[in-house]
Amino acid sequence: MQRIIYDNKCLSEWITEAQIDAYRESAVSAETLLNEKSGLGNNFLGWLNLPKETDRSELEAIKSKANDIRENTDILISIGIGGSYLGAKAAIELLSFSFEDMRRPRIVFAGHQVNSDYLSDLLKLIENKNVTLNLISKSGTTTEPGITFRVLRQWMEKRYGKKDAAKRIIATTDPEKGVLRKLATEEGYSTFSIPPDIGGRFSVLTPVGLLPIAVAGIDINELVEGANQALDFCSGTDIKKNISMQYAINRNILFRQGKTIEVLASFQPNLHFIGEWWKQLSGESEGKNCTGIFPASVDYTTDLHSLGQWMQDGTRNAFETFMILKNTRSVIEIPRFENDSDGINYLAGLSFETVNSNAFRGTLLAHLDGGVPVSILNIEDRSAATLGQLFYFFEKAIAISGYLLRVNPFNQPGVENYKNNMFALLSKPGFEKQGEEIKNRLKDLEL
Repeated sequence: MQRIIYDNKCLSEWITEAQIDAYRESAVSAETLLNEKSGLGNNFLGWLNLPKETDRSELEAIKSKANDIRENTDILISIGIGGSYLGAKAAIELLSFSFEDMRRPRIVFAGHQVNSDYLSDLLKLIENKNVTLNLISKSGTTTEPGITFRVLRQWMEKRYGKKDAAKRIIATTDPEKGVLRKLATEEGYSTFSIPPDIGGRFSVLTPVGLLPIAVAGIDINELVEGANQALDFCSGTDIKKNISMQYAINRNILFRQGKTIEVLASFQPNLHFIGEWWKQLSGESEGKNCTGIFPASVDYTTDLHSLGQWMQDGTRNAFETFMILKNTRSVIEIPRFENDSDGINYLAGLSFETVNSNAFRGTLLAHLDGGVPVSILNIEDRSAATLGQLFYFFEKAIAISGYLLRVNPFNQPGVENYKNNMFALLSKPGFEKQGEEIKNRLKDLEL
């Protein structure tokens, strides 16, 4: 069953069939480069057929470890940054209860920033709680999760003793090399492997995302199977059948028209972190060589009272993709009061979803009238299968889109630049010369 539908009929004012035909050859070439693994970044295409190639025994091992964690853990702390946490966070926020206090065990994310207050509050949160750590890093040398793990490892070893603490630490890392793999072997941590040919932002359907998702009680078999189903309508050279290709072409045509910002908009709070995951996927994949579509996201109707004003009347350099959830898990109707003092009885008996649907349709028409190109991504429900399809749809689309932009969608040189500067400023061995140069530059800037 196809659970996501890409609807681009509202783009007809901006995009013609002739323009789509002009992109056909380039899009087919991008699809071919991916399938033949002959394009830029071809050593990081392990995600492409992962849903149908996933080892079912590995899924069982993940579920078994997740069940062990669920039985003896109040809080799982997932330590990672970027793709090492955003996919799992997005899945848990979409598929679990809306409020963390309703989730058992509670899953907390750390190591995605550098902040003593956050970490101090986390240490207070886990007082007298049974805790498990999942450190996610292919190399083990990434600064943010690395220093966070040091603090939490120290806390665990004081709390449980070194031997028992090791039983509560899981390392998700490179299968053979790297300092984290070495540490896990020395300390006896349980491990799961990150495939060497899959980069972080494409790793949600590997143990990187699957372990914390499984700990949250979500069916990872269903998630992977949903992604596998998406291969049917997100693959091939027929534009009319491949919705990932349709989306990639449309966004590139709009980009060439000066619509340099894409706003991913949803009307459901549970979709918020899908937007955050998508921003990393697209921003880190496409923002290179002084080109790329800038990804932004908004949560309507909340943001209609803030950024909605900019979307309606601001600079005309953005286009909008609406994520619309067709079916919620529950339905609440608006009650009637005899004393209609707030004047809302005209809505009595209607569901919140009816009001929300009309808010969406009203917003879409208003933004069209305001000159904003809009398309719609219809999402069937809040199920693991639907989410699996959504994850794969975006991964495939952004890979094609990156090739259409003539960049390598699978590297991140800009990220490496900041890391190297930070290493030099912090006097990491081997960065001494660079450190002196950077410090002199900062002195000139009085920083």
